Amino acid sequence: MNELKPRIRVLVVDDSPTMAEAVKTLLTDDPRIEVVGSANTGARAVVLARLMRPDVITMDLLMPDVDGPAAIAAIMAEAPARILVVSAVADQRNLEVCFQAMSAGALELIGKPNVASGEELRRWGRQLVESVCLMAEVPVISRRLRVSGPPPPVSGARVDILGLAASTGGPPALSEVLSRLPTDLPVPIVIAQHITEGFTPGMVRWLSQVTQLKVVIGKEGERLEPGKVYFPLDGHDLTIEGTGVIRLTRTRGGPCPSCDLLLSSLARTYGSRAGGGVLTGMGEDGARGLLEIRKAGGVTFAQDEATSVVFGMPRVALEMKAADRGVPLSAIPDIIRMSCRRGPMPLRPSGPEGVA
Repeated sequence: MNELKPRIRVLVVDDSPTMAEAVKTLLTDDPRIEVVGSANTGARAVVLARLMRPDVITMDLLMPDVDGPAAIAAIMAEAPARILVVSAVADQRNLEVCFQAMSAGALELIGKPNVASGEELRRWGRQLVESVCLMAEVPVISRRLRVSGPPPPVSGARVDILGLAASTGGPPALSEVLSRLPTDLPVPIVIAQHITEGFTPGMVRWLSQVTQLKVVIGKEGERLEPGKVYFPLDGHDLTIEGTGVIRLTRTRGGPCPSCDLLLSSLARTYGSRAGGGVLTGMGEDGARGLLEIRKAGGVTFAQDEATSVVFGMPRVALEMKAADRGVPLSAIPDIIRMSCRRGPMPLRPSGPEGVA
């Protein structure tokens, strides 16, 4: 006899009574979810999180007393939970606060609907329910581990480009990596970070504040330049062709942007001069693309379990032998610098587990 899974216990936080009621109604329409409480201030959210220990918290950010990032930091310190930010993407200040919230411990972002009625609201409600159910599967992490020490040996040739793939937990991980790279990095970096449409411009502005590199949204037909970090346009997949030219195509479904499409294009275009890494994230996107880079003789790595918010994408990459072993987030900037460094440097000899 099949046992019924316990319902997902959700705390709704929003200072708008109308929005809070809409979120509660949409969530409780799904039999898998139980709304256990609601809060209209950040301080109240912290208290209820501690008392109710919900599985998932949906969190608005701009509130009258304690703002979203501060409330999230307090919750993650006192009563860790999976936090889904529900925010208006039209507000530019709100966009930057969203990524401060992710640094504080929020897992994902979802934009509020533009029209609070009709089919759009129902469609948004389905997206909200799906996000809550996915978040409920993620292990609760009260703090991110930072592992220091020398970087592991790098196999493969020196690279002319570096691609990174990330999903859940990716923005803070990217922030840590990019903040430790030098301005004179001799290669471009291209990134596929799964993100809800509307949030890419805010993420780019936020990352621009933490790194010496220039972070931009790539344009169709643009030629890559060393020392720049490129993200795809909202709702688009990014690939690289020819002599380092950006191609943008509207996504056709699945995780957006596609990590596999990006990394596979680097393998085709650059061969053994391509580098790629798969960071924290849910699912398996990126593993096959990373394997193509490895088969082409390029440099590959995957984030380890201890420092990943979600060890889904890196785990699949390692299981597929797209990289030798998991590496801590703190070692990734050194791996990138070593892989991009110009001039002679002894390479690690390939063995039975070397490049295919």
